[in-house]
Amino acid sequence: MILLQSHSKFLLQTLLNRVQNFDKGVELDYHWVEFGDVRYHIQVSMKNPQHLKLSVSLPIPPPDTVFMGGLPSGAIEAIKSAYGAVVQILDPPRDGFNLTLKLNLSKLPPDEEYKHVLLVKIASVREVVLGAPLRLILKQLASRTVSSNINQLVALVHRPKESFFLVPQVDKVTVIFPMRFNDSIDIVLATSFLQEFVEARRTAGLHNAPSCSWSSTPPLELKEAATEALSANAGFVTFVIFPRHVEGKKLDRTVWSLSTFHAYVSYHVKCSEGFMHTRMRRRVESLIEALGRAKPDTDTENRKKGGHNRSFKRLSLKDGRTNSN
Repeated sequence: MILLQSHSKFLLQTLLNRVQNFDKGVELDYHWVEFGDVRYHIQVSMKNPQHLKLSVSLPIPPPDTVFMGGLPSGAIEAIKSAYGAVVQILDPPRDGFNLTLKLNLSKLPPDEEYKHVLLVKIASVREVVLGAPLRLILKQLASRTVSSNINQLVALVHRPKESFFLVPQVDKVTVIFPMRFNDSIDIVLATSFLQEFVEARRTAGLHNAPSCSWSSTPPLELKEAATEALSANAGFVTFVIFPRHVEGKKLDRTVWSLSTFHAYVSYHVKCSEGFMHTRMRRRVESLIEALGRAKPDTDTENRKKGGHNRSFKRLSLKDGRTNSN
């Protein structure tokens, strides 16, 4: 299975091109959308070529998810910690966006390797912002800190007007995803994929992975959730995260994998659907070729018809003797 990368490829390439062509006064004004829910806008003016403005529009949060100042809890602190003096948060943000960052490219570190690492981190702004509350809870799990929301249901946004849920405890964090899809074919494929996903977890090589379960009905942990949050046409997926899953560098990978789990499933569902369509087209093409080979040749058919239409005249004994002479 293919794991999605945390950084935006287009944003990273734009940043690299800008840094490599820093002396060229070129204006930039790009808009694009990724994962179907996060919208970006990047802008560079001729007056300040060393400054770059990056605006981000996040998914619309559902009622059970709390945003503070248009951002998830802990997002401001996460941005300052990740980017330092290179990035400045502009308040208010650009109209129609939740966040606007001002990047000072002249403050990038001179070391090329460290510079590239920082640019990749900037291109991962989606993970930094949306994953901030999840990262905070998992950090507390790694340190086994007793938080104020212990044993309480926490809703985090991951898609427009949709949440996934966490139940933090001292020794584990339970993560629950209500899986919803609009297309009927996607629902069938996703349900089959998730059931196989759970079965794959039981193989010997994945015994250290987080435990995973799937059910068609809401688990008991969601008894306090709103009724709207329990409408999942592809079931519910539950992960149990233990401290060993968030130790050291594992934390970043776990935060990203959980934050994009629905996009991960959607990606593989669409790949499966595309693969089946390709196989069906190839099958149809082979059947058409077989029918083409089975179609009789026109000239051969005419010759056959001509042979069948020939008539023979019966000769008398006298005519036979005349012909022999």
